[in-house]
Amino acid sequence: MMKISIITATFNSQNFITTNLNSINNQTYKNFEHIIVDNNSQDKTLEIIKNNGKNIKIISEKDNGIYDAFNKGIDLSNGEIISIINSDDYFADEKVLEEVSKVFANYDVDIVYGDLKYVKRENLNKIVRYWKSNSYVSNSFQNGWAPPHPTFFVKKKIYENLGKYKLNLGNSADFELMFRFLEKNNIKSFYLNKLLVIMRAGGVSNNNYFEILKQNITLLDILNIRNNIPKIIKFCLFKLFYRLKQFIQI
Repeated sequence: MMKISIITATFNSQNFITTNLNSINNQTYKNFEHIIVDNNSQDKTLEIIKNNGKNIKIISEKDNGIYDAFNKGIDLSNGEIISIINSDDYFADEKVLEEVSKVFANYDVDIVYGDLKYVKRENLNKIVRYWKSNSYVSNSFQNGWAPPHPTFFVKKKIYENLGKYKLNLGNSADFELMFRFLEKNNIKSFYLNKLLVIMRAGGVSNNNYFEILKQNITLLDILNIRNNIPKIIKFCLFKLFYRLKQFIQI
């Protein structure tokens, strides 16, 4: 029975962390640890976590951004499987860890991912968009595809062998890591056709248009297609298609 290490980065997260904690505490699969990497929160975040968390391990210190926090959590983890779920996000139902663990147990894979749903920050019943993923095929990233990062479960040995998040890439670090694992190193993966995580929409990176442009330029560099106009056009068109599809599917 594989242990799952769930990593959550927090910073003044008192408004939403309870939903995150409850979704983890209610899991039918109990062989997990929840690692909180807190960036010196000044509100009631840590108090709420200590009063409501289960199997909790907490580190609270200044970090160099959310991906630095993720890397710290990976280093602190004792589980065979790593799950990274932000403080604003939560598991879609109580059987997520159970079903993910069954895939790892029954298939020869090192990565499992599924679907993601975006909801309004203050109204969890209001769906903004639905990210329906699919099985990975070669060159998918160059065609504008990527799995939903919050649903990305990975065996710890993959991080140990291939490295963690690259802090210099900013908001593109999760894309690069998934691209490195799936495309560059052909790590075996399994698409679990199920809603795994619900995310509150409206994060900073999603609202700042300059950051979106900057992030997309970084993605072109990661894919090594920045100077290839036909590939850039193809990437942008397919990425737009996948994004529009998420709104249609709600």
